[in-house]
Amino acid sequence: MSDAAIVWFRTDLRLHDNEALARAVDTHDEVLPVYCFDPREFDTTMFELRKTGPYRTRFLVESVRDLKRSFREHGGDLLVRRGLPEELLPGLANEYGAETVYYQTTPSTEERAVESAVIDGLDQRGVDHHRVWGKTLYHIDDLPVEIDRIDDTFTPWRKTVENEATVRETFEKPAPNDLAVTLFEGDSEPDPTAIPTPLESDDTERAPDDRAVLDFEGGETAGLQRLDEYVWEGDHLREYKATRNGLLGPDYSSKFSPWLALGCLSPRRVHETVERYEHERVANESTYWLVFELLWRDYMTFQFEKHGAAFFTPTGIRGVEKNWRRDETAFERWAAGETGIPFVDANMRELNRTGYMSNRGRQNVASFLADVLELDWRLGAAYFESRLVDYDVCSNWGNWAYQAGVGNDSRDGYFHVLGQGKRYDSDAEYIRRWLPALGGLPADACHEPWQLSDGQQEMYGVELGEEYPEPMVDVEAVYERLAK
Repeated sequence: MSDAAIVWFRTDLRLHDNEALARAVDTHDEVLPVYCFDPREFDTTMFELRKTGPYRTRFLVESVRDLKRSFREHGGDLLVRRGLPEELLPGLANEYGAETVYYQTTPSTEERAVESAVIDGLDQRGVDHHRVWGKTLYHIDDLPVEIDRIDDTFTPWRKTVENEATVRETFEKPAPNDLAVTLFEGDSEPDPTAIPTPLESDDTERAPDDRAVLDFEGGETAGLQRLDEYVWEGDHLREYKATRNGLLGPDYSSKFSPWLALGCLSPRRVHETVERYEHERVANESTYWLVFELLWRDYMTFQFEKHGAAFFTPTGIRGVEKNWRRDETAFERWAAGETGIPFVDANMRELNRTGYMSNRGRQNVASFLADVLELDWRLGAAYFESRLVDYDVCSNWGNWAYQAGVGNDSRDGYFHVLGQGKRYDSDAEYIRRWLPALGGLPADACHEPWQLSDGQQEMYGVELGEEYPEPMVDVEAVYERLAK
């Protein structure tokens, strides 16, 4: 065995099923785990929106803190620094005498650019580097066809993978005595939660909203607990497919996505849990459907590996030309949940106040922005990037491109937000929760308050344009035009 190695943690903030960590521990006498808060991740997007908003920042900080605590419980530590990885990692390798840096790759343009810069810095110092693939359920090397030949339509790809590939076994969590590390004097803090904040002025302490569907706590510990609670304690997996389009409550869907996004939870660990559940309790369409959703996540990741930066262009991977509008006022009303269309506004306000929105909500607000308002879909994707606690670059941008008609399996149609609201929130309970100004209205009026006469508005105590905005567009007329 050789002496020392660095494990650079990125979106793999866990000890379980972590190939980079396992390889380093198996090969080296001493391992130094490192996490870098890259200031560029807290800068702005191409649309001058903050890349990482408060809820995602808080979840990230909690996840790093939890990982540091786990290392300490195992007799080691996680070195946390704020700065550019391409500057920090080569310097740390030199200071600690590390001969190799292990890390998990991320298939997106900015993240790959950082990887390249880190590799250049390591090469200049003669430090080796070892890249692993660990984000997806199926390993990239096990796909039936090469990345540049995978189908751009999901269903054929899914069937091929299910028939011709297998999921690898998870990596064991290293034993406690394998994670001991010697830090320089002053590197180790007595408080295991003490880590640098991502920004000089940090706003991660956002008061929780008691209307949130779940208190998303970052970290591997919370992720594994959520997996256990949802599958075993609550026994919700058996009904997942029937309930996954819900809008209220913690258990209508698994809500594993925030922990998957930061790698606090391994998709292979989820898969193993589903298989054990199917063996010990029940195997049905719902248990399959959770794995199906992991496959969709895989697919978007592999599509980014194939198409790269094309996903960030207005025309997407299909080169579809559309006349996207730029209207700052319209975008701001959409973002603030002030469109005057209650189902859209309720979802946007939930996002703004909790960092989360249901999948059904995401589809509808995306369709409203792209199909009804005809705004540049990338504005919506960038806004989600800032706000979502479960932001994943591939899933977010891939699904927005899909909805805008420029991505994979792209829709030729649209989501009719009025019909969708009435179908999935028929009693308007969700709308009333997030739009209290409409709380006194009957269900039908909650969905279309502009239909109320002046007398009815007075009777119910809501005046459009005052307590709740007038609709910014004649949405019914838009849908009549789109249906032609």
